[in-house]
Amino acid sequence: MSRIEQLLSQMTLTEKLGQLTMTASGYAVTGPIIVGDSTDSIKDGSVGNLLNMVGPGPTHEMQKIAVEQTRLGIPLLIGLDIIHGHRILFPLPIAEAASFDPRLWERTAREAAKEGAADGLAMTFAPMLDVSRDPRWGRTAEGGGEDGWLNSRIAEAKVRGFQGDDLSSKDALAACAKHFAAYGPVNAGREYASVDISERTLREVHLPPFEAAVKAGVETIMPAFTDLNGIPMTAHVPLLRDYLRGELGFDGVLVSDYNAIGEL
Repeated sequence: MSRIEQLLSQMTLTEKLGQLTMTASGYAVTGPIIVGDSTDSIKDGSVGNLLNMVGPGPTHEMQKIAVEQTRLGIPLLIGLDIIHGHRILFPLPIAEAASFDPRLWERTAREAAKEGAADGLAMTFAPMLDVSRDPRWGRTAEGGGEDGWLNSRIAEAKVRGFQGDDLSSKDALAACAKHFAAYGPVNAGREYASVDISERTLREVHLPPFEAAVKAGVETIMPAFTDLNGIPMTAHVPLLRDYLRGELGFDGVLVSDYNAIGEL
């Protein structure tokens, strides 16, 4: 029996759900919900993952609690948005994209992965692969701009850079392709507004970057906050299950955006 199978056989339902639950620490909170002290939740196994924790000191402190003060001693998975560098800052993704240099895109992600892993992180919520053709959308700067082909090449480079050749390496981070899918063409460029586009536009423009990320071996994918043609992406069975799992064969982790499950 493997270590994972052994742990699963011992886990309570609460502990299993805890491994599927990620909560924000108080270091860098975004969104409408500000969480309280999660220490007790870590100890009882109802939280197994954290985001928005910065610095080796705090991450080590929380990992020490998880490993030494919980029943099963499972380490936390800690993630952070690393958009354009971690300690060393690089140009915003929209500016990096203008270099048309895949080697550069990979190198900046590699450096960010080294620095993030040294801080105790295990994953980054990047790259953002949303194709944006409306300059009114404020998050355009976080992605590669208007071209699906270019965003696909960025996807490949960033996944290689963040994850390296071996994800178990001490200087690798799990990448997260976001926001799946068609988050960029929100109505009138209004953040979180609905998206209403054709199947052809979806297939030709917005899905290819995520397909490229999957083929490059991305470990995690984040569904968008938005509705696509009336269906919330966080619960979009045709795209999350039938397309990602079925058509593309993605077998990695789907991680919801900030509080998106609650906002359903």
